[in-house]
Amino acid sequence: MKKLSARRRHPLAAVVVLLLALAATGGLYAAFAPASKAQADDTSQSLAIDEGKKLYAVGCASCHGTGGQGTSDGPSLVGVGAAAVDFQVGTGRMPAATSEGPQVVKKKNIYSQAEIDQLAAYIASLGAGPNVPTSEQYDPEGGDIAKGGELFRTNCAQCHNFTGKGGALTKGKFAPDLEGVDPRHIYEAMQTGPQNMPSFPDTTMSGQNKQDIIAYLNAVNSDETENPGGLELGGLGPVSEGLFAWIFGLGALVAVAVWVAARTAKAKKS
Repeated sequence: MKKLSARRRHPLAAVVVLLLALAATGGLYAAFAPASKAQADDTSQSLAIDEGKKLYAVGCASCHGTGGQGTSDGPSLVGVGAAAVDFQVGTGRMPAATSEGPQVVKKKNIYSQAEIDQLAAYIASLGAGPNVPTSEQYDPEGGDIAKGGELFRTNCAQCHNFTGKGGALTKGKFAPDLEGVDPRHIYEAMQTGPQNMPSFPDTTMSGQNKQDIIAYLNAVNSDETENPGGLELGGLGPVSEGLFAWIFGLGALVAVAVWVAARTAKAKKS
């Protein structure tokens, strides 16, 4: 007992007790404290990838391969990025109803947005690619309409026509109508170049330029936009609209001239 009492009265006894208390407190905190934001994000991402892999195995692997490597029925998905998945699945183009035909068409989406995000997370884990854009990137309010019009007429009007009404291409293919398309999907289409469309990565067309084009399309397809030229003729552009006016306008003038000449000749005979 005397030895124990002596140890308790040792000058370092209080320090030892304090250190043990701190160690116990730290251990309990580490065990029960909530995970850091980074740890939580990593865990959430891992769960999303796992769930996305399950969805992929059921709905995508038969065409694109069990590891996204591609098959004769579908291209490789390694490196396409989350943006391509969000566009293709979000617009209902994937899963495709058939591998036949000139082009996969837009249809009703069968996945929820949460499931699309999980599929995108899994595909993104296979290889680096374009990310899903943020709302600030594709918000039409952040774009320059005039600049967007110039860019659209230079890069897009050849297929989509001057106001994005779409048009026919070769061998049964077509450029879809862009009216009413979600701005996010337009941005992703420019990023990834789905099907017949060329891609416009940030190295070719900046994010701001993409936003300018979205602002232009939003303006020309708005219900509040009036056409100062009258009938828009589908927004096909000055060449098509001019040809229409030339053929039907000149044709009408010729018909009137023939009618007047016939009436004049008949009057002279009388």
